[in-house]
Amino acid sequence: MMTKDNQNISASGTKKVVMVAYPNAHILDVVGPLEVLTGAGLFLPEGTVPYKTDLVSHKKGNVETTSGLTLQADQSFAEAEQDIAAIDTLIISGGHGTAEAMQDKRLMNYVEHAASRAKRVVSICTGAMILAELGLLNGRRATTHWWWCPILAQRYPKVTIEPDAIFIRDGDFWTSAGVTAGMDLALALLEEDWGHDVALQVARYNVMYMMRPGGQTQFSANLIAQKADDPKIGETLSHILDNVADDLTVTSLASRAAMSERSFARKFKDETSMTPAHYVEAARLQTARVKLEQSDTPVEQVATQTGFGNAERMRRVFQRHLGISATDYRDRFRVASPDKQEEHAP
Repeated sequence: MMTKDNQNISASGTKKVVMVAYPNAHILDVVGPLEVLTGAGLFLPEGTVPYKTDLVSHKKGNVETTSGLTLQADQSFAEAEQDIAAIDTLIISGGHGTAEAMQDKRLMNYVEHAASRAKRVVSICTGAMILAELGLLNGRRATTHWWWCPILAQRYPKVTIEPDAIFIRDGDFWTSAGVTAGMDLALALLEEDWGHDVALQVARYNVMYMMRPGGQTQFSANLIAQKADDPKIGETLSHILDNVADDLTVTSLASRAAMSERSFARKFKDETSMTPAHYVEAARLQTARVKLEQSDTPVEQVATQTGFGNAERMRRVFQRHLGISATDYRDRFRVASPDKQEEHAP
């Protein structure tokens, strides 16, 4: 019987991907997504070419990136304008050179014209600034590197910024957070084109921890804990991470920190930009995800071990944050045993 994934493969042909780069683009913003996409060829029937990739820039030839390494552009913007072939995916890279790129009329004109005939338009990291400047994100949800999110929101009030998301899809427009988040977005594109099984194999082959849902926060609970300056709040955050199954109400946490509930809640939010309840939920969700990915522990037991109390409550939290239930999350992101991974080795 032909599976859904096999139907995706049989119905798909080589797809044209155009990556826009410019001086001082971040090299990972360019090569990371392209490596993920083209890696699908390792897991498709022999002879299948999943994507044809073209790198375009202000001129054909060398393009220097932020690392000092150079990439080779296949076409200049002027040459690419003459290419009437349909574009499946137009990708705009990010990097330290974005502000200067936005002053390049050749680049801006090309992106505007190419976006109008592309089936999908994608930005990686600060590439969202270019799309926003052209008005292409007006009335849409979008994200970018966390440092640039406030700037994007201030400059382009018609764009709805979601600063915590790893990537956002709004219709045919996709935007990602910084650097490696572009690879997560590319996996989502790959899954849409070639099916979940191929995308998951590419993720494993590239030693990516997993295919992260786009709604996942750019910061883990652990990273937030590392940011705390106040010793009492820092110790409280560590305690939460180490004891997610405990009673972690504001009352109990404030008592442990020897602070009044009001002072504790205010100081906690000052340090983390989150309420204590939201942080506790994030820590429990993070721990539950790891258990679902890496163990056979029943869902009900995972819910108890991670402080949710019952599977239904955990299901609602997963649905709210990730858009899928805990059970579906395990089915999708469960790390295979070594024997199973060998079966999928190219």
